[in-house]
Amino acid sequence: MRRLIELFILLAAIYACSKDVAVAPGHKDIGQLEGETLSHGMIVLGDRLENPYKTENIRDAYVSLYPTKSRDEIETTHLYVRFLPENDAEFELLTESGLDLVDYPLDYEIVVDGDYYHDPSVGEDNITWQYAVVPSDYEFPEVRYEIIDECFITEYEPVSRTADGIDWEEVEREAYRLSGNGDMLADETDTKAGKVYPSGRITIVDEDAFGGKPFGVAGVRVRCNTFVKFANTYTDRDGYYSIPKKFAADLKYRLVFKNEKGFAIGFNLILVPASTSALGKGPATGLSATVTRDSDRTLFLRSVVNNAAYDYISRCSADDMNLTLPPGDLRIWLLSKLDASSAVMIHHKVVVSHSLVAGFLGYFASLLSYFAPDVTIGTANMQSYADVYRTVCHELAHCSHFSQVGKDYWNRYVEYILRSYLKSGGSAYGDGTAEYAGYCEIGEMWAYYLESVMYQERYGGPMPQFGTGYWFSPQIFRYLDDRGLSRSDFLSVMQPDVTGIEVLKDRLVARFPDRSEMIEQVFSRYR
Repeated sequence: MRRLIELFILLAAIYACSKDVAVAPGHKDIGQLEGETLSHGMIVLGDRLENPYKTENIRDAYVSLYPTKSRDEIETTHLYVRFLPENDAEFELLTESGLDLVDYPLDYEIVVDGDYYHDPSVGEDNITWQYAVVPSDYEFPEVRYEIIDECFITEYEPVSRTADGIDWEEVEREAYRLSGNGDMLADETDTKAGKVYPSGRITIVDEDAFGGKPFGVAGVRVRCNTFVKFANTYTDRDGYYSIPKKFAADLKYRLVFKNEKGFAIGFNLILVPASTSALGKGPATGLSATVTRDSDRTLFLRSVVNNAAYDYISRCSADDMNLTLPPGDLRIWLLSKLDASSAVMIHHKVVVSHSLVAGFLGYFASLLSYFAPDVTIGTANMQSYADVYRTVCHELAHCSHFSQVGKDYWNRYVEYILRSYLKSGGSAYGDGTAEYAGYCEIGEMWAYYLESVMYQERYGGPMPQFGTGYWFSPQIFRYLDDRGLSRSDFLSVMQPDVTGIEVLKDRLVARFPDRSEMIEQVFSRYR
């Protein structure tokens, strides 16, 4: 698997488009959490712990508090299980079934928290065990699985105290005490009523925008758990979240970079669609945190990319930029060792179907197309929020273009870049003379133009000159914009048959005949 990942990185490099916290109560400074260690490597497990939610442990707690009751009144509600998919098809079957999967066991002490876990009993070239909690009557798919524990999860009682006087919240707390996990329970004076709905806010700082004040990490998934009881939700556009389940014990919190807008930020040297960043332990009442440039770099970069993509996709709406949306299920990889970024669209079947690559990939083509990226962001020299923001806007502008023109168009675009890269030894744009140069010209004019206008709209100042030093001319769109045409007008004419600058001009003239003279003048100035 590692060799295949190295191939992914090589392909990303070749196809790259060569785009040359203060702490308050309940608020944590990420990466400096007292009494624990966080990393972005593999989770380090300690001892296995007794699961308080095991049906037998809940029964013990039940009769401990209510000696006249029968143990048999407690019936299993859920199963704690693990799956071992043999290939990407089985992995996809699990994810598409709606299961909330994690790659680490839920009943172990975590000595060093991290972004992923790979079971040492599973070969490095294989997908690791995937853990989940399913209803007791769950119909298992044709994927290898093991039932670890039968469980009774009290959250699913309609009220905490039933008509016959059973206090299920106290039963749960008693199960923690009897199973040797009483030290994990939240202080009832802090939670006021025992179990609470965790809530909080995840924010980030862009030093060059909004006066440097924190604003929300938008649409990202917040996951929390204590043993096999876990839940998740999405932050709203301002970073606020409220977990829809009650908890009585301290929790482990994570950000899962699978956004409600339909994109995921992945790549941890493992094959999962979305990266996770551990936030560490927090109280049952919730955890809030602010990410800054001085925070953990990986978390900062993931959060900025998340927000930039969320912003771009939100602004594609008809009442704003009115642009074609990028394709759904967009996969974005962050590559810390590369400078260049790209919109390779591999997950959407570009490149792997190309004759220059498909034969070389052979058996791995389907695996590559499932797990591999659509967008790569090379973060090696990115220091500020603004650096990342402009790059994400550029690449997602490509994605909107891809949504209109499709895979065949993009394969020709890729072929031009690939051949230019190989011929020049590193220049992806070439000199504009080779076959399919027009595909590159249209695509890069559009992406650099949109990058410039979105950057100016966020940060103010004069219009940036991004991309104007190349052989193509994003200035054309800029000057047409100054004269009354819109970014929506430009993208709307960039259909699959627009494969060069002259065709683009003709389409704009046909679309806006009353402005034909102005359009001709602008194009002639730069051609």
